[in-house]
Amino acid sequence: MFKLTTQKTTQKTTQKILELIKEKPRITRKELAEKIGISESGIKFNLNQLKKKNKIKRVGPDRGGSWEILK
Repeated sequence: MFKLTTQKTTQKTTQKILELIKEKPRITRKELAEKIGISESGIKFNLNQLKKKNKIKRVGPDRGGSWEILK
């Protein structure tokens, strides 16, 4: 039961992250955390998951770079 809920929450979170990146490719982890309502480390975890699944990639440097959504 718990695992399923966690999976759904993670899916919702990653969906929100993708939507926010679409709106603003230069969005920061801090901004994502504030808009979604989870910690920056939670955002970092979700971004890493999205990168592993080849859903997003970072373009440019950590500061001043942007996110690119991959098909």
